[in-house]
Amino acid sequence: MKKVFSSLVIAAAMTFGMVNFSSAQNDSTAAPKDPVKEAATTPATKTNEEEGKKKDLTFVQSLKQKFIEGDPVWMTPVLICLIIGLALAIERIVYLNLSTINTKRFMDEVETALKNGGTEAAKDVCRNTRGPIASIYYQGLDRADEGIDMVEKSVVAYGGVQMGLLEKGLSWLSLFIALAPMLGFLGTVIGMIFAFDKIVEEGQVSPTTVADGIKVSLLTTVFGLIAAIILQVFYNYIVSKVDGIVNEMEDASISLVDMMLKHKVTIANKG
Repeated sequence: MKKVFSSLVIAAAMTFGMVNFSSAQNDSTAAPKDPVKEAATTPATKTNEEEGKKKDLTFVQSLKQKFIEGDPVWMTPVLICLIIGLALAIERIVYLNLSTINTKRFMDEVETALKNGGTEAAKDVCRNTRGPIASIYYQGLDRADEGIDMVEKSVVAYGGVQMGLLEKGLSWLSLFIALAPMLGFLGTVIGMIFAFDKIVEEGQVSPTTVADGIKVSLLTTVFGLIAAIILQVFYNYIVSKVDGIVNEMEDASISLVDMMLKHKVTIANKG
């Protein structure tokens, strides 16, 4: 998880830095303006040129422009929350997908191994299968010679351990879901304070000053809410995935006990 986490953070930082560098390079290599042409250009022509430039902006460029307008000092923490939250979400999704198996097929293989080769053959099947269900089966089969009660206790105890592994990192993901909009609101409040300070300095309420200040301050809230929405979607997907695996674990645990009683694996049923 730490490797995925650090890799995504470094990649995002490098990408953002390269975009800034390319933008600065394009500005520096731009052709100098001709004073004669500049003087001959009417305000209407300038307005049309500005509108054309805005239309030519790509989605990434527009996003970057809004990021800068919202003040990178307050937008950067929101972006960091989004990147870290996505790293945690991707790590959990990969882990949960690797933990998902064809449970019915696995139980059939274990039952066949119990019937033909006993507990050792069934344990070999569990060793060669990934996921929490196979781990629970292995723990139960490993205690088969201690009686059915010990098997049930072992399955329940190890099931709790596997559930904790499945839910690992979800508390941090929920933290970033709550933190992103809070940071956005913080930037909005501070931006509004700066806007009112500017009004006090000018001694008058200018519509342009008020509108610009409110627009810039609200951008942090928008980005914070977008980050929280994205992370919330991933969080709900992960929780539903965990619930599905836990339900399969419980059903498979009951089936293991029934299976062992059916084939008389434990000492309690051998006598």
